[in-house]
Amino acid sequence: MALSDNAIVGYAETKIVPRSEVDVWELAAEVLDGILEATGFAHDEIDGLILSSSQTGAGNNFWSQTVADQLALELNFCQTVDIGGCSPVGAVARACAAIDAGLAENVLCLFADTAVAENNGRPRSYGAEWTSPFGYLGAPAAFGMLSRYYDDKFGLDFRALGKLAVAQREHALRNPNACEKLRKPITVDDYVNSRMINDPIRLLDCVMPCDGASGVLVTGRKAAEKRGLARCAVPVGYGERTNVGAQRAIVDPTVTGHRIAGERAFAQAGMKPGEIGSFHPYDDFIIAIMMQLEMLGFCKHGEGAAYIHETDFLFSGDLPLNTGGGQISAGQCGLAGGGTNLVEAVRQLFGEGGERQVKNTANALVTGIGGIPYGRNWNTSTVLILTPNA
Repeated sequence: MALSDNAIVGYAETKIVPRSEVDVWELAAEVLDGILEATGFAHDEIDGLILSSSQTGAGNNFWSQTVADQLALELNFCQTVDIGGCSPVGAVARACAAIDAGLAENVLCLFADTAVAENNGRPRSYGAEWTSPFGYLGAPAAFGMLSRYYDDKFGLDFRALGKLAVAQREHALRNPNACEKLRKPITVDDYVNSRMINDPIRLLDCVMPCDGASGVLVTGRKAAEKRGLARCAVPVGYGERTNVGAQRAIVDPTVTGHRIAGERAFAQAGMKPGEIGSFHPYDDFIIAIMMQLEMLGFCKHGEGAAYIHETDFLFSGDLPLNTGGGQISAGQCGLAGGGTNLVEAVRQLFGEGGERQVKNTANALVTGIGGIPYGRNWNTSTVLILTPNA
């Protein structure tokens, strides 16, 4: 069996809001109902469930069973993926593996989090011992240090980073599901002059924590064809790498697992970076987008700024970037935020992008970033390449 023997046949998402007024299970039910309506599947045909990481359900050893119970799902297979922002992309790969192994036939990959309204996170890892006691608190601290390292090594071009921010905001203006507070136009000057958070990280570099949910339905391609489901997004390449440089005391934090994960995904898909139709990278901070462009081979290491200046990232341009606005301009739904970009990639391949529809729907590339350790870049990197059903 191969990854490409499976397909995403439906998707759904809720509006992204600053703080949810409903429970996380209600958001999950909204996504499930949307997928069933879009695909014509019956409720009792869903026999697999894979959840993304969730700060709402953190510490609950029975989270997948509990969510399934709330959704009245009787399953043959269920799992919660615990690789942070990589979890939505990783869930698709795991759904394909489960179907190939005969563990389930129709797997709902569900990404829901109300981390603003209800954060139950109690992380036990390097943070409590090695970072928090010394004032190294939160993602802005980590990305501030990473950005400073990159600046010292290569130099940071803030107007290039601002171009990425503006492109994603332009897309959010065309996305009715994006957080309303973020649906305001910005300029490169607005980015450069925005409030400093942790030098050189600015306010417009950062995601806004929000609540929301999204999901996709994965089934076998033959099963999809029998049902007459012509619109599918087929995973043709996937790579995942955790703890790059874990065995070395000193590493270059500008080198990430996306280099290895990307090589695997491109090799499986038989593609090169220049063939990508739209790019949907995990974007908790603007510099992460540029670093992924470098690691994935769109340009050389350290030459991201020059590539950005040469490339049109609007939905109508050379390399459409996070055409729903990305998490930075649509809002980050806690640890389920990676689902926002994944669903947008599927939407574009289905030709349902509306006023932000890209021209090249031959494929789409989606990534994930999961966790920020000390002294390195991030814990897990994922890369997924999707094509329409051929």
